[in-house]
Amino acid sequence: MHKDYYKILGIPRNATQEEIKKAYRRLVLKYHPDRNKTKEAEEKFKEINEAYAVLGDPEKRRQYDAMGAASFHQQYSTEDIFRNFDVGDLFKDLGFSTDDLFSFLFGHKRGVSGHFRYHTGSFGYEHPRSSPVKGPDLIYEMAISLEEAAKGGEKTIAYERSGKQEKIVVRIPPGVKDGQKLRLAGKGEFGPTGLAGDLYIKIRLMPHPIFKREGDDLYIDKTITFSQAALGTKVHVPTLEGKTLEVKIPPGTQSHTKLRLRGHGMPRLRAGGRGDLFVRVIVQIPRYLTEEQRRLIEELAKLGL
Repeated sequence: MHKDYYKILGIPRNATQEEIKKAYRRLVLKYHPDRNKTKEAEEKFKEINEAYAVLGDPEKRRQYDAMGAASFHQQYSTEDIFRNFDVGDLFKDLGFSTDDLFSFLFGHKRGVSGHFRYHTGSFGYEHPRSSPVKGPDLIYEMAISLEEAAKGGEKTIAYERSGKQEKIVVRIPPGVKDGQKLRLAGKGEFGPTGLAGDLYIKIRLMPHPIFKREGDDLYIDKTITFSQAALGTKVHVPTLEGKTLEVKIPPGTQSHTKLRLRGHGMPRLRAGGRGDLFVRVIVQIPRYLTEEQRRLIEELAKLGL
């Protein structure tokens, strides 16, 4: 089960950035290894730093909230989470050093020589070791329907990895777009030292027979007659979720007019909420007329219509 960073920091999901920072400071003072030597405190200290690395960064936090913990951890490695993580000033204010922070969190950190330095004890002795070489990344193209892109979910795929057939479950975040890549860390080819590259799932969105997608919005055409356009009418419009909406067409509606149905489009992947559904009204002009229809239209033409 993936960690809930809000619970780890003891804050509500609508906490401000300042509240997040205050909660982190309080927990650092409580669990920092210089103050608390227990094994439980050591694990807790690692957890709160990981939680703050995500929630303390507005962009990472938006993605975590939008994608959910499971999908977030599927696409972000530990290295991604701690990229640009800087608590130097905060630790200095609290009286702590950051010299050995990353050694403590990961068991190693990158030194100035380009090698990794592996931590062997509690904030102290380290020894150099060369960085292992990762294997090549793999790309797998996965075709999904518009409904699957909207709902999200899981799909099992089979792919070849280092000469062997493997199966893996891919979690599809709601709102995923055509061409987007989902990263599965460590699921690529193995390198010479056994360290694997990543697997990238490239999304291919299949055409839909009714709806057209543009960004987070959906479009659908609805054909009406000339008299319906002139007098006004009501039409029934399907949604991607299988519902049917009744839409009022105002009198005098022109062909290719677009009517907006708010919140019935695609889920927004990182911003929350949904896009809109646009109904494009197409006024159909009859190709053939009966004698009676022609007579009536000629009468209307005499009246200026």
